[in-house]
Amino acid sequence: MRPELFRPGSARAVGFFVLWIILSGGDAVDLVAGAVAAAAATWASLRLLPPGTSGVRPAALIGLVLRFLRQSLVAGVDVACRALDPRLPLHTGFVAYPVGLPPGPSRNVLTTLMSLLPGTVPTGADAAGRLLIHCLDVDQPVAAQLAAEEEHFARAIGSARGDG
Repeated sequence: MRPELFRPGSARAVGFFVLWIILSGGDAVDLVAGAVAAAAATWASLRLLPPGTSGVRPAALIGLVLRFLRQSLVAGVDVACRALDPRLPLHTGFVAYPVGLPPGPSRNVLTTLMSLLPGTVPTGADAAGRLLIHCLDVDQPVAAQLAAEEEHFARAIGSARGDG
């Protein structure tokens, strides 16, 4: 291992090994397999995402996770109420959202994040490149909410919202 990769490689290896222990329940029999898996995962991660190439901001990422959990809870309750109370409106339809992140991994992760929020499901893109989002209530400010989510996501990954 090159000397400049020792510190980030060690941190990643420990992280992967701890994840292995958590997932396997910490059985001593599995530790050797876990060490091999952690070594392979570390090797792959150093090749696919070399140290210093990520703009991820840990504090902003934690904020994004906390925001996502809060939004999911609030939206989940709203979706449940709408589904169970026939008096509450359901105005299903599609909203075209002009995503600002360029096509690629960042946009894919954002789209995945959007799909986890209750009441919205990205379904593809239109001819203009806008994301088509299926919504339970198109009368809600869905595009504004998605723009706020994209802004928080872009801040967490150290990117800026572009022209899309």
